[in-house]
Amino acid sequence: MDATGKLESATKAGTLAEAERRARELRADLLSRGVHPDVLSFCKEELLHDNYFHAVLEAVKSVADKVRKRTGLLDDGAALVDRAFSGSPPMLAINALRTKSEQDEQKGFSNLLKGTFGMFRNPAAHEAKVNWAMSKDDAEDLLSLVLLIHRRIDAATMPPRV
Repeated sequence: MDATGKLESATKAGTLAEAERRARELRADLLSRGVHPDVLSFCKEELLHDNYFHAVLEAVKSVADKVRKRTGLLDDGAALVDRAFSGSPPMLAINALRTKSEQDEQKGFSNLLKGTFGMFRNPAAHEAKVNWAMSKDDAEDLLSLVLLIHRRIDAATMPPRV
């Protein structure tokens, strides 16, 4: 990672000690930029190998994993998002849901999650790596989005269900 926080290519580590040092440095750099530790635990190896295709896939999978852990649901994709973030009240609320604006924000967050799964996880899971380009810039942008999603899920509450 360069001084501006952008990931850059590196030569392959020649020794185990060098690889461990790089891993520690990458982790420290990413954490200093606010990388959510849950995301890092899912795609650290892929980032170390500049494998943006699989880093993106694993990062997006971390979102579904977190929603399942928070809710106990077993669903996946849009069905998981609908069950967790829809309903009155939803299982997970990203705000108080008192105003129309807050309710719209909840719906928008649900749509953002479904769109993220549909655009980044599903193609990566079903398309060959050679047919689905993932640039470093796109990977960095998506990781930032996934970090936002994780922070919002972490802060979400579980309203009492009547």
